[in-house]
Amino acid sequence: MRLLVNTDAVQFTVTKNPEPKLDQKRQQRFERSSNLPMWSVQMMALDENGAEVLNVTVVSEDRPQVSVGQTVLPVALVALPWSNLDDGKLRSGVAFRADSLKSLVPSA
Repeated sequence: MRLLVNTDAVQFTVTKNPEPKLDQKRQQRFERSSNLPMWSVQMMALDENGAEVLNVTVVSEDRPQVSVGQTVLPVALVALPWSNLDDGKLRSGVAFRADSLKSLVPSA
């Protein structure tokens, strides 16, 4: 299930430059439907309650053109709950994915 995230009252700041999203063999992952490369961008999400660090996946032919410290808007940000059984242990979490990252200029 894909859950659309309301980003209206959240400020997103890049905290780690985009890197290829890797599979278990340390090769860059590609989206099945488009065969485009997947990128992982670490960012801080800040709202009135505090901040959290998220890793957001973006599918794009080229590395997203954002850098550390830059304020961005994750376009069509979705949360993807997941779970799996690994060596008899249940693991679960939430993955985040955006269609793209829009660079924002902080207001003076």
